[in-house]
Amino acid sequence: MAATKVSKALLVRLEALPGREEEVRDFLNQGLSIVEGEPKTVRWFAIQFGPSSFGIFDAFADDGRQAHLSGEVAKALGEKTGELFGEPVIEQLDVVAEKQPA
Repeated sequence: MAATKVSKALLVRLEALPGREEEVRDFLNQGLSIVEGEPKTVRWFAIQFGPSSFGIFDAFADDGRQAHLSGEVAKALGEKTGELFGEPVIEQLDVVAEKQPA
């Protein structure tokens, strides 16, 4: 079965509060179980930029991005802002090209 082609994406940057880095990692790992229940979230990655800088990159075929922004992960981000990390920076992206998974 061919992989779903993506056209939209989100990049969410999170800066862990001092001493909360491991908790942010745990939070991101828990996020995976949430997005597994979102069929319109085609690809999802929890990433680490540096010692206290983390992020989420996710991609969508079409309008799934808007549904995701009002879903459970967005709600969880709101609940943990100020507790585990500062205000998330959310960038809405258009995917120009991709190498699809085999």
